[in-house]
Amino acid sequence: MWPEHLDVGAVRFARPTARFAEILAFYRDALGLPVLAEWRDHAGYDGAVFGLPGTPVHMEITQSGAPPRIPEPHPENQLVLYLRGAGARDAAAARLAGLGHPTVAPENPYWSDHGAVVFADPDGWQVVLAPWVFGEEPPPGGRR
Repeated sequence: MWPEHLDVGAVRFARPTARFAEILAFYRDALGLPVLAEWRDHAGYDGAVFGLPGTPVHMEITQSGAPPRIPEPHPENQLVLYLRGAGARDAAAARLAGLGHPTVAPENPYWSDHGAVVFADPDGWQVVLAPWVFGEEPPPGGRR
């Protein structure tokens, strides 16, 4: 249950990149996320906001600095997309693989145990394609 005092209308999380053009192509063109906003050299920042289902949830990627710097990728810093079944997972994975993005082994075996596939974006951050909708159905196979 959501707390009454926290009347959230939208959620955005953001992270930096040092490869803006590659990241834009990965999330927009390869993964297919819609771009809700994009800017170049606004107060020294390039950026894009990608829509996630329903647009109240979005991911912002920014690049700034000369040269741009980002923290070292960590395998537990992930974008997890809960897809509607194995067919949806397979279609998204085939699109990414067909565009030259190989799968990577997840650090946490939970994802493999439950049929998810994992890719790394151009900065090395992981994108998990899970074949079930969290909160609507239990994960397939394996343990919870």
